[in-house]
Order: sequence, then structure tokens, then C-alpha cells
Amino acid sequence: STGYNAEKSSSFYVSTDNWLKGDEIAYLPSERKKDRVVLMENSKLSGFIEDPHQKFYYTYNFDRPYDFHVELVKIILDADPHIEYPFLAKSSGEAPKIMEQNGPQAVDPRGAIASAGEFDFLNEMNFVPEDTDELEAMGEMGINEEERDEDDETEDSDEFGDEFSDSDGYEEDSQKDDY
Repeated sequence: STGYNAEKSSSFYVSTDNWLKGDEIAYLPSERKKDRVVLMENSKLSGFIEDPHQKFYYTYNFDRPYDFHVELVKIILDADPHIEYPFLAKSSGEAPKIMEQNGPQAVDPRGAIASAGEFDFLNEMNFVPEDTDELEAMGEMGINEEERDEDDETEDSDEFGDEFSDSDGYEEDSQKDDY
């Protein structure tokens, strides 16, 4: 359903309703994991269904992982001959594009290729959440000054702020306790 290369290591995890990972069902696991996980080629996913709305956490390509939440919607006992299985009944959003290590192009699982001129900030810069301090520093150095100026103009341009405002004395009222 994603169109990704099937020959990358990946795993399904039986999941709780809160998406906590449980038992792992692995495809092409590393040598150190091989003895501790259930192998996908020896298993059927149906053997891990404990609930009619069972959730699975899917991780594709452990070298550069993509995580997906998969939820069972309905169990169909009699297969429809007009439907190719497995069948994706509902999808939310689009599968992320995969950046190939040896080329300047992003591979779209649907077959489209992003142009070499497009810059993917998060992937190319190896962005991690810890980098937010650096992004804030960029703003303080004036790099995002235009956006800040536009926001300030929007706040200052309230043409009805004085005449029809019901916030008169708001600062004074905020000092009082509500009991």
C-alpha cells in the first residue's frame, strides 16, 4: 500500500490501544535480533489478532525508519473475488517520500520523483527535535525577521480595538481571584 521496496528490514508490533509496542514480527531482522523475534515468513498476521480492532505498529527500514499506525477495521471471513488482498480500506495522509542515499532525488512511492532542485530541510539537514534551540537562535539573529514584522503589523492593525473593544480594564481584572 505504500509502494516501498519490500526488501528492507521491517517489523510489525502487536500494539495496545495507546500504540505501545508488544510482540515483534520481523522481516529481515538483524542477526542479534533473530533469536528474540517471530519471523514474518513463518507467521500469519491473523495469528496475532486478539481484538476485532487490533492495532499494529509498523516500522519500515530500520536504517532510516518510517513508522505507521495500522488498525484492523473489519474481519472478513469470506473473501470477495473482486478484491485483491491485502486490502487497504482507509488511509490518512500520504506515505512519506523516501530519500535515496546515493542520489539527489526523493523517491515517491506512487512513482513520481521530486526534482533535484527541491530541498528537503528535515532530511537534508538531519533535523532532530533537539535542534529547535538553533532554529530559535536563527530567529533571534534576524533570519526570520520578515515573518516577525508581518505578525507585529497584524497585531497593531486592529481598527476597532479602541471603539468597540470589550477588553477595557482587562489587565486590572486579571489580578482578581475568581471564587
